[in-house]
Amino acid sequence: MNRPLFVILAAVTLDAVGIGLIFPILPRLLAEVTHVADIAPYVGVMLALYAAMQFIFSPVLGLLSDRFGRRPVLLLSLAGAAVDYLLMAFAPELWMLVIGRAIAGLSSANMAVATAYITDITPEEQRARRFGLFHAMFGIGFIVGPVLGGFLGDIWVRAPFIAAAVLNGLNFALALFVLPESRPGDRRAAFDLKSLNPFLPLRWALGLKGLLPLIGLFFIFNFVGQMYGTAWALWGQDAFQWNGLMIGLSLGAFGLFHAGAQAFLPGPITARLGERKAMFLGMACECLSLLAIAFATQGWVVFAVMPLFALGGVGVPALQSLATQQADADRQGQLQGVLASVVSLASIVGPLFFAAVYFWVRGISPGLIWVVGVAVYLLAIPVILRIRTRPPLSATA
Repeated sequence: MNRPLFVILAAVTLDAVGIGLIFPILPRLLAEVTHVADIAPYVGVMLALYAAMQFIFSPVLGLLSDRFGRRPVLLLSLAGAAVDYLLMAFAPELWMLVIGRAIAGLSSANMAVATAYITDITPEEQRARRFGLFHAMFGIGFIVGPVLGGFLGDIWVRAPFIAAAVLNGLNFALALFVLPESRPGDRRAAFDLKSLNPFLPLRWALGLKGLLPLIGLFFIFNFVGQMYGTAWALWGQDAFQWNGLMIGLSLGAFGLFHAGAQAFLPGPITARLGERKAMFLGMACECLSLLAIAFATQGWVVFAVMPLFALGGVGVPALQSLATQQADADRQGQLQGVLASVVSLASIVGPLFFAAVYFWVRGISPGLIWVVGVAVYLLAIPVILRIRTRPPLSATA
């Protein structure tokens, strides 16, 4: 693995750990500053605000990285995140936490720049594999982050924010001293305030022939992905009477299998089958897994289908690789910003939708939430069938 790729993947992992550190203690911290018994609405507002800021600023940071270069945008966002988490660690009032969470969402939009960086340094035929590594490293960070955050939060509820600040500081130092520029910006290009409008890149993307169905698929895949974080813990308690430890172990197993699959499988599978068949394979494996746990009566079934669940993760890297073929090299930052915005939009809408569905089906059968997820996935089939893709590398060799 070359040095720039190693550094950017390490930065992504540290960033994910820093984000995941906050989730276990956010409700307790909000209870501390609001002094109310029911803090669920506050948690919802904080999560939605974070995702909304990502939605607004992911295209902006991607566009700025095309204009000024990837490295300065990454450095600025990492430095801002480190300072922001440190301020949040000592914020005594709710409004300070709200502002801090908004800034954290803004700085986390740098994932668009990171994916553009990977696109810059990766030949087209290797992008599916490297995007798989990207998602795997992010997944590992989200496995480690909540566990570490829960441990630190038991010592002091604000300790995870300090740890997140340290991790982002380390990220900044890594990028400053080790990470080279992948694509210097074109400073001679015309630039005005209108180009900072986050909806302009979306309009640009929708105007590209062949990109609209890919954006729709990207939204569907990530929309369904929000179902797990929304309903998994509630379903585990209702269906199997799992305690916190069992829920944590099941989520940890889910994350580990997905990380392993995305690290090693997207490249070979896409090279052999092509992007379209790789997406169908991923959807089929995930749908079969969802149906298995929807009607499971024993908890061990969930762990037994984890390898099949993991194969479901090969679809998104294949889709992301296919999307990069729709834009030229000068627009990759803008494209990745648009895709990151789609993820953020799904992160806003998905939890609201699946929470409402779960509370509707809970009294009938908790497992029906997974059947609804399969039904949403079926909407993607006619879209995938209309996409034109290149032949797989094994067929063209």
